[in-house]
Amino acid sequence: MMGLALKVGRISYVNTIPFFHHLSRTGFSQCVVDGVPAELNAGLATGTLDLSPSSSFEYARDWRNYLLLPGLSISSLGAVRSVLLFSRLPLAEVAKEKIALTAESATSSNLLQVLLKEFCGARTFDGSVPAAPVETVVADGGSALLIGDRALRTAGSLQKGMQVYDLGELWYRFTGLPFVFALWILRRQAFVEQPEAVRILRGQLEQALAYAFADLPGMAAAVASVSPLSVDELVSYWRDSMSYTLTAEHLAGLRLFFSLCCKHGLLDEEPELCFAE
Repeated sequence: MMGLALKVGRISYVNTIPFFHHLSRTGFSQCVVDGVPAELNAGLATGTLDLSPSSSFEYARDWRNYLLLPGLSISSLGAVRSVLLFSRLPLAEVAKEKIALTAESATSSNLLQVLLKEFCGARTFDGSVPAAPVETVVADGGSALLIGDRALRTAGSLQKGMQVYDLGELWYRFTGLPFVFALWILRRQAFVEQPEAVRILRGQLEQALAYAFADLPGMAAAVASVSPLSVDELVSYWRDSMSYTLTAEHLAGLRLFFSLCCKHGLLDEEPELCFAE
């Protein structure tokens, strides 16, 4: 392992814990940088990170400079529980008012636009990041999108009358396909310079996932004190809501999302899916 110097991003949400909790047991010793997806997107774009689990939309935005680690993702097959639209309005009417968006993710904001325009008949979309915390908009009865641990916390303390729309569940209802929220994105230059380090890290990530799913209750007990979920809720979240693979079905969902982003003017072109083999 001497001489390897990959800079690896880590999303600071509980949905990435299965990748990282046991990673040191595999011999991993690289530099890890924590951040929300938008921060990691920026790190990949500028080269301050070599690879990271990051927004699938970021890959599409600049795919010629990136590669993907095969077989790995952060996805859902149905309800994801941590990418949530809060509103007092029926889904078909949500787009009629201003929607407060999280600044933490590009994928989720664009997924919301696709869902409302493609499947709910919306003709326009008025969404922006508010100056105040998005949670304040929810508390005041407005429509708002939250992701990650903040979405999990907000869902547990809702006012009466506020509805919660799970974007993973909506995508699956309309398409029958998984939704890939994040991919393991690698800068092409990093792969050119350190292919063996990338190969080793991919194996370590797969091994760390195997350790995690061999004892989900143990992992949950170790992190529950700093999580918005209880031990049992964490186990259910990782086991039932999240998917960490990248199968042909996942790729079909990913390609459909990118196609619809192009249709609705969110991307200029459909990206090729290029892997670090």
